[in-house]
Amino acid sequence: MSKIKEFWAKLKSIRHFEIWVAVVIGLLVCVIYFSFFSQPKNDSIENDTTKEYSSAEEYVDYLENKLCNVLSRISGVGDCSVIITLESGFSYEYATETDTKTTVSGGTETTITTETVILVSNEPVIIKENYPVIKGVVIVAKGAENFSIKMDILEAVETVLEVDSDNITILS
Repeated sequence: MSKIKEFWAKLKSIRHFEIWVAVVIGLLVCVIYFSFFSQPKNDSIENDTTKEYSSAEEYVDYLENKLCNVLSRISGVGDCSVIITLESGFSYEYATETDTKTTVSGGTETTITTETVILVSNEPVIIKENYPVIKGVVIVAKGAENFSIKMDILEAVETVLEVDSDNITILS
């Protein structure tokens, strides 16, 4: 116990001891933070929720390419082509301002409510962007002549695109 007290006394005799301790603790916190909480970047995997598309066609092209890439990796599928149709394009929910006016004339109360879209720099403020709903999918794959592979393709498409099997056609 006396050696610990001697060691502690030597440490405290160091000039600006408190500053050095704070620097060491700060460095340890940074090392722990960056080793545990930072995620390695993987350029081959994109996060669909942060990617912005300039049009519904660009979104469909992206989905078709990504789906074809995934399906071609399934054992036995081989080369494939994918066509996706949409019910409509992107839809948006805009920020609005509601104004309610109540007037009384001749004993009758009338309430008029008006909603106005909020503009910033002459552009509407978008609260939410809704992705297009997929209407149907057609897949042409070499391996689709095998029933088992066809079912694997069907299951993969249903899972990835959340489309009902009635709206998916798979051809060889």
